Amino acid sequence: MLNQKESELIFNEDGSVYHLKLKPNNISDSIILVGDPQRVDLISKHFHSIEFSVSNREFKTVTGVYKNRRISVISTGIGSGNIDIVLNELDSLVNIDFETRNLKPKLTKLNLIRIGTSGAIQKDIPVDSLLISSKAIDIDGFLNNYKISNDHTYNNADNYLNDYKFNNHKLLPLCFNCSESLFKHFEIISDFSGVTVTCNGFYGSQGRSIRIESSNQNFISELKKISFSNDRVTNLEMETAIIYGMSKILGHNAISLNAILANRENGTYSLNPNKTINRLILLTLDKLSDL
Repeated sequence: MLNQKESELIFNEDGSVYHLKLKPNNISDSIILVGDPQRVDLISKHFHSIEFSVSNREFKTVTGVYKNRRISVISTGIGSGNIDIVLNELDSLVNIDFETRNLKPKLTKLNLIRIGTSGAIQKDIPVDSLLISSKAIDIDGFLNNYKISNDHTYNNADNYLNDYKFNNHKLLPLCFNCSESLFKHFEIISDFSGVTVTCNGFYGSQGRSIRIESSNQNFISELKKISFSNDRVTNLEMETAIIYGMSKILGHNAISLNAILANRENGTYSLNPNKTINRLILLTLDKLSDL
């Protein structure tokens, strides 16, 4: 149920939503999500026209036209908490009446396409390849902050996910499917597909040790025990499962497209990451234009 208090859904003085500084007419129903604000410019420079642009903190939005399709690009910043902000505010822009603060009678679905970077955990997935996330696991249980029904989660790996929770003293990990229609549409541009694991940090929570030893020393080998009928766990990053989970709950469509820049098993990193990212950007824009 919508909480209509001003403290729960906050507007700026100009009537825009609090963090994103957007009004309902500023965004398209097709939105590319990126972590880095500079990546918004890498994408929008390919637009044939720019309609709107705004920045606030790590959140930058550009709306424009690419091949006759209106598209918005928004930077989310890094991590689960930022995705929580962005998805809630995007949903409010299309499904809440800003004048009355009431839910609109007809819900609007957004198409949310994440373009992100990621690290592979399978030896055969090379750096500079592209991977589409068929499912995503919120390994740290961030979305346990919300009421989630069994209809929203994918449960075929529940036995091992429960073991993982017990062995690692974690909240219950949650697994979510991508949008089936978006998967079918964008699958052609990927080299691999698989299950993405979303972590709440980059170093210790992903088993990295620099000067502080991570308590997750066997993290990658533990994750490899998780399997689904046709999918294996393939990569780690920090946003996809939260995007998938919140999209399921709110009724939006979401897909995550990953530029694989590192391979954790091989200890390798891309020699030309910008080339790989730019390739993914152009392939995504062309496929999005005919969605």
